[in-house]
Amino acid sequence: MTVRRILSWPVLLGVVAGSALQVQQSHLWPPQAYAGCILPAVLALVLSWLLVWLPPDGKFWRFWPRVPVGALTGLTALALAFGLAGWRASATAQSILDPALEGQDMAVTGVVSGLPQPFEQGLRFPFDVNSAALQGQPVIIPRQIDLAWYASPAVRAGQVWQFNVRLKAPHGGVNPHGFDFELWQWERGVQATGYVRNGKHDPLPQRLDDSWRYPVQQARQWVRARIEAHLPDARQVGLIAALVVGDQAAIERADWDVFRATGVAHLMSISGLHITLFAWLAALLIRGVWRRSAWLCLRWPAPHAALLGGLVLAAGYALFSGWGVPAQRTVWMLASVTLLRLTGLRWPWPQVWLLACAVVVLADPYALLQAGFWLSFVAVGILFASDSGLVNPASPRAVRWLMALCREQMVITLALAPLTLLLFGQVSLVGLLANLLAIPWVTLLVTPLAMLGVLVPTLWDVAATAAGALTLVLQTMAAWPLAVWQTAQAPWWMGMAAVLGGVLWVAPLPPSLRCGGLSLVLPVLLWTPPVPTAGQFEVLAVDVGQGSAVLVRTASHALLFDAGPRYSADSDAGHRVLVPLLRALGVRLDTLVLSHSDSDHIGGAASVLAAQAQAHVLSSVDPTEFADRSATVSPTDMRPVRNPADSSVSSTPVAYTRCEAGQQWGWDGVTFELLNPAAEDFASARNVNALSCVLRIRNAAQTVLLTGDIERAQEARLVKAGTDLRADLLLVPHHGSKTSSSDDFLDAVQPRFALVQAGYRNRFGHPAGPVMVRYAQRGIAVVDTPHCGAIHWSSARAQQVQCQRDMDPHYWRHTVP
Repeated sequence: MTVRRILSWPVLLGVVAGSALQVQQSHLWPPQAYAGCILPAVLALVLSWLLVWLPPDGKFWRFWPRVPVGALTGLTALALAFGLAGWRASATAQSILDPALEGQDMAVTGVVSGLPQPFEQGLRFPFDVNSAALQGQPVIIPRQIDLAWYASPAVRAGQVWQFNVRLKAPHGGVNPHGFDFELWQWERGVQATGYVRNGKHDPLPQRLDDSWRYPVQQARQWVRARIEAHLPDARQVGLIAALVVGDQAAIERADWDVFRATGVAHLMSISGLHITLFAWLAALLIRGVWRRSAWLCLRWPAPHAALLGGLVLAAGYALFSGWGVPAQRTVWMLASVTLLRLTGLRWPWPQVWLLACAVVVLADPYALLQAGFWLSFVAVGILFASDSGLVNPASPRAVRWLMALCREQMVITLALAPLTLLLFGQVSLVGLLANLLAIPWVTLLVTPLAMLGVLVPTLWDVAATAAGALTLVLQTMAAWPLAVWQTAQAPWWMGMAAVLGGVLWVAPLPPSLRCGGLSLVLPVLLWTPPVPTAGQFEVLAVDVGQGSAVLVRTASHALLFDAGPRYSADSDAGHRVLVPLLRALGVRLDTLVLSHSDSDHIGGAASVLAAQAQAHVLSSVDPTEFADRSATVSPTDMRPVRNPADSSVSSTPVAYTRCEAGQQWGWDGVTFELLNPAAEDFASARNVNALSCVLRIRNAAQTVLLTGDIERAQEARLVKAGTDLRADLLLVPHHGSKTSSSDDFLDAVQPRFALVQAGYRNRFGHPAGPVMVRYAQRGIAVVDTPHCGAIHWSSARAQQVQCQRDMDPHYWRHTVP
């Protein structure tokens, strides 16, 4: 029996399908259930292979009915992969942090196990725990945790420390089309995050020893320190560090935006392309050296030595670059192809492609949930299927190489465009030209120079200059009109049909079939997400952590109430959450309401306005103060203001309209009215919370009240004014602070649902216990983002709210106590 028959199509497909089924589970089964899948699957797989071994005319077949052996092996491989993935997930689930230990001061001892990452106030680093104690008693916590140390001294990988820490389970925002932080931590094996306590009454951190554990991480940190010392410009340091040691976090956000807009982000980190190129160059070098020794060639063929050596060195490069998930996928794929070559097997490309895919999925089932997995494997499959390397053999070698590069890049760009739209909601229209320039520039010039700089640091200057020149060109291209095509993300089934259409378009098929592929792509390009009907409106309370951001949509208009918090100097809710969400939903903002100037409400405003330049700003925030808080918008960078009620452009040379009680407009049968602040409040208010814009939204039957951070005094004035405050849905004032949600106010509003936007275990203690008691006493259903994720409500279904965590359940999601 040949290896190809053992690793047949049904087996490989079963491995991928079984892993895919397991990672789609909403809840894990008991470990025994997965064991029950594995053992029978192994027995059935052995039996099916025996059937293949036995001759068809043997005596055994007289007593065994004809069976579809292919189907049997495929199903058993599916069960085996499903059981293995589930068993491993169950083992990971056993190490989750005990909820009773969250927020407790614990003494932990362990080793810094990875590359520390600087941020504004200190360092973040992975920590491998050796022991932990609570009030002197040993406790069990996850072995791998992520720590932040504010105002920390230099911390190096391999150092042994004792810290006093506070931990919590990994918890991230859960939004439609959003990044799954909890899956990312689960895949890395991190089951707790926290920070080092270094207050006046806390035990001092103690550095106990310098170990030789994690030598690769120590080497990475040493190289990064040399790069930082050699290159004075932080921007240059980020690019070179990303290419040499895989420190992608070092690249500045503005550069990442340019790279994404031009479709070359895959080149600016240790990607599959870099590792594959490194393996190829290493194989060429080893083969050249090997052929010079007759003794070596007699003992092992030079091509085999080159293949194995290239794989080993590529694996070492991937390990040095941080052993990220993309690097792991590439190494497993190269290992599969190398094994086939070393055994002398010549399989058809579809089976080779599927074998590499199955090996990667067996090693990491969660790769199926990563965009990079689909982009890389679909791209390789397209290159195989389209025979993109076919060029005129009579042409000079340089011309052939250039023609092959152009054709391959064109094929990949066209075929992957539908998949890119499905995964990201945008595709770079300048990506083809940008990649034709950037691929040879980065892979053949910048990356080799950056890596050789470890031996000759002067080469880092040359690499940084070359990278800077490329960045300037890419910035120009990113600024071109229509450099990026954006559209709402279509349903997955429509997107997969479009991917098939892209493959048909570039495949060597008859023109009629290729044109038919375009018909599969058009629905994605023309896709329009469902919107409320006339007279109805929808509310989406976005999960942005400790902050506020509420999206309101009518039939043809959209409003965003607040823009979430600022997380750090180069990260905010607008850039990380709101802009991708608005793009995925196909939302074009008409109005951005910024309730007041607290950073947890306006921190993401600059990013939102950069992406939604047409939006009219309605706020109580002074423009100069808003520019200062948002950090990226200049007060002189003003745009014409639009009346929220229509689309006409005013010539008023200001960026916003000040919100005042009494302002009102209507969209599609829905009325919007501001209830606070009064005009005189701007001169007399003692704090910014008193100036919070309060927005009432209502149609013929339902009302929503968005309150900002108003406090008791503003609540009392609204009640005293005799305004009808009754609402079906209330955004809880000030995130549930003790200073708000007074009895009289709640009696006047009488909401069916109260929404709380707050961070999990936030330092303010929001929502406060006594406040929640007042809501419970009145039978008001309180829904908060830590438990719910993004919160959906529609006036057409006013009797219910929907939680994103319930709509998209997964077993790795954190369950809030």
